Amino acid sequence: MTDAAAAANLGPGRHRISGDPFRANAPVPDLMEGDARENRRARYAELIAIAQTEMDRLHDQIRGSGYAVLLTDATGGVLYEKFDSGLPDGALERMGPGVPVRGAGEEVFAVLDAACLPATATRASHLHMMALISMSAHLIEKCLFLRHHQQHAVLRFHTRPELVDLLHDGALALAPDGTVIGADRAAEKLLGADDRYQLVGRPLSDIFDGEAEDFLGQALLKCATLWPVRDLRRGQRFYASVHSGSTMSPAAGVAVTPARPTVVQVAASPRTHALTLEELAGDDPQMLRNVRSAHRIADSGVSVLIQGPTGSGKEAFAHAMHLVSRRAGRPFVAVNCAAIPENLIESELFGYKAGAFTGARKEGMKGKILQSSHGTLFLDEIGDMPLALQTRLLRVLEEQQIVPLGSETGVEVDLHVLAASHHNLREMIARGAFREDLYYRLNGITLELPALAQRADRERVIHRVLGAETTDGRPAAIEMDALGRLVAYPWPGNIRELRNVIRTALAICDGGVVRQIDLPREIREHGPASPSVPGSTAASPAPVVASQAANPLQAAERATLVAMIESCRGNMTRTAELLGMSRTTLYRKLKRHEILPAHG
Repeated sequence: MTDAAAAANLGPGRHRISGDPFRANAPVPDLMEGDARENRRARYAELIAIAQTEMDRLHDQIRGSGYAVLLTDATGGVLYEKFDSGLPDGALERMGPGVPVRGAGEEVFAVLDAACLPATATRASHLHMMALISMSAHLIEKCLFLRHHQQHAVLRFHTRPELVDLLHDGALALAPDGTVIGADRAAEKLLGADDRYQLVGRPLSDIFDGEAEDFLGQALLKCATLWPVRDLRRGQRFYASVHSGSTMSPAAGVAVTPARPTVVQVAASPRTHALTLEELAGDDPQMLRNVRSAHRIADSGVSVLIQGPTGSGKEAFAHAMHLVSRRAGRPFVAVNCAAIPENLIESELFGYKAGAFTGARKEGMKGKILQSSHGTLFLDEIGDMPLALQTRLLRVLEEQQIVPLGSETGVEVDLHVLAASHHNLREMIARGAFREDLYYRLNGITLELPALAQRADRERVIHRVLGAETTDGRPAAIEMDALGRLVAYPWPGNIRELRNVIRTALAICDGGVVRQIDLPREIREHGPASPSVPGSTAASPAPVVASQAANPLQAAERATLVAMIESCRGNMTRTAELLGMSRTTLYRKLKRHEILPAHG
């Protein structure tokens, strides 16, 4: 058994360290047994692998001090611990609230803590130990961030050049178009941001002087040169480097080329809660921009119109917005205007008094609008609401009062409305099918959800859905060829279709491994059998073009690029200008044709 396995497998003779992850001297957490413990280890395997190296190093540093170090999940379940073998069994107590280890989405992923014999602890030794714990937690966070963004360009920066690419520098993960898709806590601190949402979703050129394409060009060149940059908001000078396409070893920060296994294992993570905005956004630039806007307007009273194709997650996004608002403790009431028969939608929305019509409940009914008062009312597919009801809804929104069917007395309501549609409402207005005044009342800001095929992180979305749809709590796996088919498929039904396909595949697959044969025929027969280039934003991924182009047009483009670079003596800026394209587009074409860029 490995040290990591032994750490989670507390048996007779092992130390039980008391306390939950946020409170000292708390009761001993319940110990998981059997399959539950194995599943927890599988779920946190990456964290344990990263944290084990740092915790072993820390324990070597404090050996003989009487202190132990331990890692728990966010609920207090022990994942890994390290202590001197001579310490008395069962006598150690947690000494502090622990230091949270946050994931790439700012959620508390784990807690690093210390424990010791109460009689031997001094205030000075305790403070020293917690400082070491804090530094180790910071390093583990950094490694988790870099591992999470190992397929993205990462810009690392600090005011002191000798600290770039070390523990205390800031790190920003970048999408291919230069949008910031991830920021670690050091980056927030160095840039004076209150939280990551002031950085994530913004173009890099809005944060630092210079063009994002220059940074991304350096990433493609794998150039280790430090660049002087300036923070546009405060004028602070930094030194920065950019790295791309490498995995950082947690032990020494050594860059290695990630190997792609024939089978990818995905830890089970069944959903026991509504998805957060961060979980919905993933690493997609457009979704991250949406999340940034959602956090800023959640409590502003601004009305929101969510546009996106059917199945793209409009209701899930609206619910996540509700959960980050001050109305989170109140009801979230969803109404699908396209799913309710036209003759019932009025009573569903506005409710009715007892005896209002034949067949009505004798006690009457509160409508959806009244049910959502002080909470959030989500009107999905608002474009399918009949015109007559649109007029009445507009009056309710303006007066904050409803009149139930059969009643003459209005009822005051406190409404916050989120609306969504897959229709182009402006086109409907032009046809007279949607009220223009209601459109402007609902559309304080429009958030566009991309189709699944347009998401830059669709491979991660597939992994997430695979983990969420695992029903028996055991890890699932998918063969690379099957994963490639899923990534390449255009998904007309978007995430809803993906969820149904994966749910069926998991039900019929052998040994918990999804193979091509487990996928529907239309997916098996569409697209390449290998995943797309990570970070691609194409709507339907294409195979990577080899250096010997596969057709005459590609060969001609490649020859033109090579000739132009040679004529410009490797000056990439001049080459881009003569070709009439941006440097970003030029580097993208070079990467597709496997042409090594020149400096300049």
